[in-house]
Amino acid sequence: MDEKDKLRSKQWFGRTGKDGFLYRSWMKKQGIPARDLTDKPVIGICNTWSELTPCNSHFRELAEFVKRGIIEAGGLPVEFPVMSLGETLIKPTAMLYRNLASMDVEESIRANPLDGVVLLCGCDKTTPSLVMGACSVDIPTIVVSGGPMLTGRYRGRSISTSDIWRFSDEYRTGTMDDMEMTIAEAGMCRSDGHCAVMGTASTMACMVESLGISLPQNAAIPAPDAARKIIAQMSGIEIVKMVKEDRKLSQVLTREAFENAIRVNAAVGGSTNFVIHLLAIAGRIGVELDISDFDKYSEGIPLLTNLQPSGKYFMEDLYYAGGLPAVIRELLPHLHQDCVSVNGKTMRENYEDALCYNREIVSPLDTPFNELSGIVVLKGNICENGAILKPSAATPGLLQHTGRAVVFEDIDDYKHKIDDPDLEVDETSILVLKNVGLKGYPGMPEVGNMGIPAKLLAKGVTDMIRISDGRMSGTGFGTVVLHVSPEAAVGGTLGVIENGDTITLDVPNRVLHLHLSDEEIAARKEQRKTLPPNFTEVPRGYVHMFQKHVQQPHLGADLDFLVGGSGSEVTRDSH
Repeated sequence: MDEKDKLRSKQWFGRTGKDGFLYRSWMKKQGIPARDLTDKPVIGICNTWSELTPCNSHFRELAEFVKRGIIEAGGLPVEFPVMSLGETLIKPTAMLYRNLASMDVEESIRANPLDGVVLLCGCDKTTPSLVMGACSVDIPTIVVSGGPMLTGRYRGRSISTSDIWRFSDEYRTGTMDDMEMTIAEAGMCRSDGHCAVMGTASTMACMVESLGISLPQNAAIPAPDAARKIIAQMSGIEIVKMVKEDRKLSQVLTREAFENAIRVNAAVGGSTNFVIHLLAIAGRIGVELDISDFDKYSEGIPLLTNLQPSGKYFMEDLYYAGGLPAVIRELLPHLHQDCVSVNGKTMRENYEDALCYNREIVSPLDTPFNELSGIVVLKGNICENGAILKPSAATPGLLQHTGRAVVFEDIDDYKHKIDDPDLEVDETSILVLKNVGLKGYPGMPEVGNMGIPAKLLAKGVTDMIRISDGRMSGTGFGTVVLHVSPEAAVGGTLGVIENGDTITLDVPNRVLHLHLSDEEIAARKEQRKTLPPNFTEVPRGYVHMFQKHVQQPHLGADLDFLVGGSGSEVTRDSH
């Protein structure tokens, strides 16, 4: 059989009679010659460009460079839009719509005559949603990230998203006024691209590179750098090769690749959101991955990168220091070096010759920036199915601590009380926020790194233990326990914690414990059944479906009926 006859797109464009006539003629109206439809692999460019997703606002231009590469390699590029999730604007949270966007991606790829696909993604949820959707179809796929923005500037110093939390504390205590906030705001976002720190967007870019589903150096090239356009063009060339060699996602996304990604995430101090997204991707591609694996495979991997929010520098600096390849080169002894990437080369072949140009930003393995790294998975009677904490962003003195709970029943209760001078709280207290989980909010917003009570900020307190069933921005920091599972709204123990209860956080022993007997906890849960629910069930639409079918965070927060995939076959014709 001729190689061209094996192409999936020939199920559309290779037809004779009425069906072939219809499929081809409407494509020809765009000025596409017949030979391009019959002789070339058709490559989809899945584009999350949107003016409502500022991080991805440069993707129309980036897509043009992908097209150059596809054409150069002998393919036919076709660009198509999917739902775009902009973390900075969307309400109540972009996480609510990650699974919806993944459905859009999956069905768009499967339903159309595509032999391979390039995923253009940048802002936090655009990366996991596109990868999840593509995994459920499993055709040749490569990721091109949009890249971080240039480092911001404010009164002569470098700033980025992590500084928002510092500015907020200063604003609440009156040491920063509206004028200063406006000046800082004007200097923070200086170019195209996503957050300039190791937030969730950059973590996702590191994730896809360490998984092997993007080309080397994809993660850290700044959005305005010409190298970002070049890697987009090279990715266009590579996807055509992948189609010719029939190299699919399932051949790259092996169990070993996921273990590599967890270790790399530890070394770069990646976002806690990495856990929930990698679990969902594993579920789509059919790899067994458990929340405990994040602790297991992070163990022994120190923090190598001196990047905000765990360090000092920015993603732009990481690129100049050698990018993610410089980090992976240090980690090779701890990685599965024979894992194959989308370019057909092994991890060892891609990274063994990588160089580091600045040891202040990327440390050697034997003298790391910080021995604390990775994601800690906690267990206990508060979180039977797990909760997570990022040690490199925490205060060491709080990693073993017992304190009394100060409870907020939901986000509105928190906003109403947190700056109340009569709030019964001191620096030894533990803040507990309920009903901000997947079903309870709904959507699990990034509110877990609660602001410190105003009266404690005034005393100079900069960190406290905070516990919730919500998430935290990858740009955030502090001793913050997140993703408590099961969440309060589905009957988790978190929901019955009361003001004054004693809680112990013991990170070295991986314990989060409420000092109540099992009998007392059960009695409180029974009593709660007679009280009004702490959340509202939405009666219609996607959010109704989400609340009915979303899995808990320790399972990746996918919809239960989306786990796995349906492959690339379409069994019904359109005519």
